[in-house]
Amino acid sequence: MSSMDLEKLKMTGAGRAMAVLTSGGDAQGMNAAVRAVTRMGIYVGAKVYLIHEGYQGLVDGGDNIKLAHWHSVTNIIQQGGTVIGSARCKAFQTRDGRLAAAFNLVKRGITNLCVCGGDGSLTGANIFRSEWSGLLDELVQKGRITDTLAKQHDHLNIVGLVGSIDNDFCGTDMTIGADSALHRIMEIVDAITTTAQSHQRTFVLEVMGRHCGYLALVSALASGADWLFIPEAPPQEGWEDRMCDRLEGSRSKGSRLNVIIIAEGAIDRNGQAISSSYVKDLVVKRLGYDTRVTVLGHVQRGGTPSAFDRILSSKLGVEAVVALMEASPDTPACVIGLSGNQAVRLPLMECVEMTKLVQKAMNEKRFEEAVKLRGGSFENNWNIYKLLAFQKPAQTQSNFSLAILNVGAPAAGMNAAVRSAVRVALAHGHKVYAVSNGFQGLANGEVGEMSWHDVAGWTGQGGSLLGTKRTLPNKYMEKIVDTIRKYKISALLIVGGFEGYEGVLQLFESRNCFDELCIPMCVIPATISNNVPGTDFSLGADTAVNAAMEGCDKIKQSASGTKRRVFVVETMGGFSGYLATSTGIAVGADAAYIFEEPFNIHDLKTNVEHLTEKMKKDIQRGLVLRNEKCHEHYTTDFIHKLYSAEGKGIFDCRVNVLGHLQQGGAPTPFDRNFGTKLGVKAVQWLSEKLTENFRQGRVFANSPETACVLGLNKKVISFIPVTELKAATDFEHRMPKIQWWFNLRPMLKMLAKYQTSFNEYVPGEIEHVTRRSLSIDSGF
Repeated sequence: MSSMDLEKLKMTGAGRAMAVLTSGGDAQGMNAAVRAVTRMGIYVGAKVYLIHEGYQGLVDGGDNIKLAHWHSVTNIIQQGGTVIGSARCKAFQTRDGRLAAAFNLVKRGITNLCVCGGDGSLTGANIFRSEWSGLLDELVQKGRITDTLAKQHDHLNIVGLVGSIDNDFCGTDMTIGADSALHRIMEIVDAITTTAQSHQRTFVLEVMGRHCGYLALVSALASGADWLFIPEAPPQEGWEDRMCDRLEGSRSKGSRLNVIIIAEGAIDRNGQAISSSYVKDLVVKRLGYDTRVTVLGHVQRGGTPSAFDRILSSKLGVEAVVALMEASPDTPACVIGLSGNQAVRLPLMECVEMTKLVQKAMNEKRFEEAVKLRGGSFENNWNIYKLLAFQKPAQTQSNFSLAILNVGAPAAGMNAAVRSAVRVALAHGHKVYAVSNGFQGLANGEVGEMSWHDVAGWTGQGGSLLGTKRTLPNKYMEKIVDTIRKYKISALLIVGGFEGYEGVLQLFESRNCFDELCIPMCVIPATISNNVPGTDFSLGADTAVNAAMEGCDKIKQSASGTKRRVFVVETMGGFSGYLATSTGIAVGADAAYIFEEPFNIHDLKTNVEHLTEKMKKDIQRGLVLRNEKCHEHYTTDFIHKLYSAEGKGIFDCRVNVLGHLQQGGAPTPFDRNFGTKLGVKAVQWLSEKLTENFRQGRVFANSPETACVLGLNKKVISFIPVTELKAATDFEHRMPKIQWWFNLRPMLKMLAKYQTSFNEYVPGEIEHVTRRSLSIDSGF
C-alpha cells in the first residue's frame, strides 16, 4: 500500500463496524493490543466494539458487546492480563453457539473481527469465518434477521494477534506476553540465586510450557543454568549420571550453587514425564546436596507488561486494523506477526498447520525435527546453551590471543556478551585477555588472563564488570601498540557504544603506520542510546527503555491522585531519540520531543492546546517526554515554564529528570540473551578471520572486512566493515543518518489522538510460513 492510500484509509472505516476480543489464557500486553486496535479503528472512522469475556461474551451478547470510545481504553497500557476479560468457551465450539455469535454481530453491523489469543482461539475464529454465510442463511430461514441485512453483511473479515506467554506459534518471532513472562522468571531466578549462594543449595525451578520449552530455554540461557529439561529435546538415556557429574564438577570448581530449569512438560526419550520432584530426589539421593523445588506457576502470566510487549502489541494492533480495512472476501484470514522489527501478515492456517507439525514430531519421537520446526532462533538458542553450559576442554590450543574490552558508558548486557565471548574463545583453544577501563586500560597495560570460571554468574550483572571509559585510542596509539606487541594480542573484541565504533575506525585508519594493528577487530554495539551505525538494536537499550518506562509508570500513578497535572520527563540518549520514542509508546505519552524530528514554538503551542482540550474532558493528567539534547534552546526547564504559563488555571506542571537510573539495573532477559548470542557470533567470526589471515607464522589482516561492527538488521546478523559505515554516520551528533525506528513516530502521535499524517507508515507484507522461512534465525 502506498503512502497516499493511507490518507484515504482515514475514511475507509466510515460506516463500518469492527470488534475486538481476547480469548484463551491471558498474556501481558493484551491490553496494549486492545488499546491500539480500538484507537486505530476510531482513527480510521469505524465504530469499534469491545467484546467482554472472550467467545463466551460473543455467544451471550447483550451487555458483553459494548461500543467503545477513545477513553474506554485510557490508562490500560501498563496493566497486565486483559481488562475486557477472557474465558474458555465450550458453547462456541458448537454450531448453535456460533449461530448465536453470528446473530449478535450482524445485529450490530459488525463484519470485522480482531481476535487476540492462542492457536486454539485463532482456529476457532477461522471456522467461524468459513461458516459465516451459512450461519446468516440459517438466521434468515429462522426469521431472526431479514434477507437485506444478511446481504449487506455477507462476509466476515478476521485478523488474529497471537497472545501466548509460551511463544509457541510458528511464523512470528515473538508472541504477545512471552517477553513479560521471561521478565517474571528472571526476577525470580535472580532472587533465588542470592539465597542459594548463601546456603550452597541446589534449586530446581519449574517454569510454564506444557508443550513448548521456549521459556525454559531462554531463561536457562539468560541465567547460565547448570542443566535444562525441555519437551522438544529430551535428555539421552543415562542422563541421571551425567547431570549429577555436571553438578559435582561445577561445585568442585568453586561454585556455591546449582540451578536446574525444567519446563512443566519435560519428558524423557520414551515420552514419560520428568517431574521437578523426581529431579530433586535424585540430587539429594546421589549427591546429598541441600535441594529445593520452586514451581513458578501463574506468577509468569501476571504483572505489568514489559516495554517490548507494550510496543509489540501497539505495532501489531495498528497493523491489524489496516489489514481488516484492506481485507476482501478473497484474502485469507491472517495473523499479524513480528519479523525482525517489522509487523508482517501471515496466513492464519499456514501458521496453525506448522504449529501442529511440531507437536506431531514430538509425539512421533522425532525430536531433532521438533527443535528445527520451532524455528531458527529456538534451534540457535538450544545450540548456544549446550555450548556454554559447561566447560568442554579445547581440542587443540590455537596459539591465538584474544583481548576483550568495554568502551563508552556502561550498558546492561555488556557482561553477558563478555561471558559468552570468553567461554567460546576458550573452547576454540585461544588465550583470552580481559582489558580493564577501555582503550585507556589497553594503553596502560591493564590486561589480565581469563579462565572459564572467572565469568561464572556474569550474565545477570548490570553495568560493566571489566570497567569502561569513553576515551578514544588516538591519544594513546603508540602505547596501545606496545601492549598489543607485549601480550602478542592477535584479535580485539570491543563491547561498547558509539566510542567503540569510532575507536575501531581510528585503529583501522592507523593500520598503515602500525603492523600490530593489522589484526581482526569486532565491535559488539552496547549503549542505552541505540545510536551505533550498522545495527537496529544495541545491547542495553531494552533495559534502559524498561527502566524509563517503570519510572514513567510511577509518575503517571502519582498524577492520578492529583487532578490535572502534566509531567515533563527528560530521558537520556544523547542526540538519539530512540529511548524517548520507545518509552513514549510504552507509557502512552502525549508527546515525545526528539532531535531527529525538528520542532518549533508552533508545535509546542499545538501540544499545549491539545493537552488543555484533554484536561477539560475526563482525562486529568498528561505526560510529555523530552530527549536530553532534542533542542539547544527549548530545554526541559523552558518546556516546563511554557506549559506552566499556558496551562495556568487548567493544569499545573512538574519536571522529572530520569538521569542515570536508565543506565543501571539488572539486564532484561532480551539483553542477556542478545548479549550471549552476540558474544558467541563475534568470537566465531574472529576465529574464522584469524585462520584466514594467518600467514608465515603470524596474523596479518589489513582488509576492510577484518574490522567490523556486528549488527542485527531486520532479523539477520551481519558483520559490516567500519569503513563502509563511515558514510552512513553523522559524527557530529554521534548517530546513524537514517534510523529505522523513526517510522514508529506516527503511531505514537495517533495513539495520543493527534491528527497525524500516516505518510511514513509502511504496512506489513504478506509472508508465507514454510519450513524454509522458519529456519532463518531471527537474532533474538
